[in-house]
Amino acid sequence: MSGTESVVVDHATKNFTLRYHRTFKQMTVAAVRRENISDTFRAVDDVSFTIEQGESVALMGLNGSGKSTLLKLINGVMRPESGSVLTRGRIAGLIATGAGFHPQLTGRENVFLNAAVMGMSEAETRRKFDDIAEFAELGKFLDSPVGHYSSGMSARLGFSVAIHVDSDIFLADEVLAVGDKPFKEKCIERMQEIRKSGRTLIYVSHAPGTVRKMCDRVIVLEKGRVGFDGGTIAGIRYVKYEDERLDEEQIEDDEIGADI
Repeated sequence: MSGTESVVVDHATKNFTLRYHRTFKQMTVAAVRRENISDTFRAVDDVSFTIEQGESVALMGLNGSGKSTLLKLINGVMRPESGSVLTRGRIAGLIATGAGFHPQLTGRENVFLNAAVMGMSEAETRRKFDDIAEFAELGKFLDSPVGHYSSGMSARLGFSVAIHVDSDIFLADEVLAVGDKPFKEKCIERMQEIRKSGRTLIYVSHAPGTVRKMCDRVIVLEKGRVGFDGGTIAGIRYVKYEDERLDEEQIEDDEIGADI
């Protein structure tokens, strides 16, 4: 990697195995009948691109196109079967609602657990705890088990921890899919601050208005492969497959938080 490269994805491929039968008996019967008991699904298929430090990039595409899997490869949660994914610096962000939380621990305890997973020291977490709690807006529920939280509450807490990590790369997936509009707008505002700070931002979304506001580049995945890599407006139009005329004025900001 050169000094200006933040993420380098080089011919990365990730496969998953789909099993058609769950029990040993079902698998045995299927084997006797010479039926397939499993199949390999290629979620990310020979993907290559480079993201420079400070770029804001949206990953777009239809459901099942491989966006979230690719984000997990970048985050290091998964490793590719072939090819490579290289990153520079500390990575933070929310790649799944409630990821890294222990359901039996309170929100307060999970703040320290989640922060430690993201590389924050206990002293750093204590120093930032009040800001994290204030941003999450959970009030008395901060001392309740996370297992009792709604998906929106878990997203609030997860995003709040991630946004307070001093990172070089910030990943956002499903961050804005839940919660009320004021909180979503607050998340967008904080992500704008990340963007302006010179950190690398990678944002998975179906919401054209938010993508246009947040990103200067769009990568579109189609069945695990890169179908488009270029400017924001052109990328949004590509996702729409030109089935409608999509003028810039039509890309409304009220799509904030569209289902990811």
